[in-house]
Amino acid sequence: MEDSFVSLVRDRAKKEIIFTEHALDRMNQQSEIVTPGEVREVVFDGEVIEDYPEDKRGHSCLMYGKTVKERPLHVVCSPKEEYLGIITVYVPTLEDWKEDFKTRRS
Repeated sequence: MEDSFVSLVRDRAKKEIIFTEHALDRMNQQSEIVTPGEVREVVFDGEVIEDYPEDKRGHSCLMYGKTVKERPLHVVCSPKEEYLGIITVYVPTLEDWKEDFKTRRS
């Protein structure tokens, strides 16, 4: 992953973070309530594990990180001119991801 794209993601997040309705729905699932602060932790301290330069919503990426509570978290985001758009957020499962939560099983 190119460092300049990660820098762009973090620069836009410093301006503003906007959550899509889908992201908020996922964050508020009773089984895995995720706070905006946890999303910020992943954006600023996590790593890009998949890059989607041709995404219909604009160049986006999948970021992985662990929260201060050691919970693994995935964040799909897309930098825009004045903000970072959070497309979806979820807690990865071993059903879909290998133990590192960075490698898909499929």
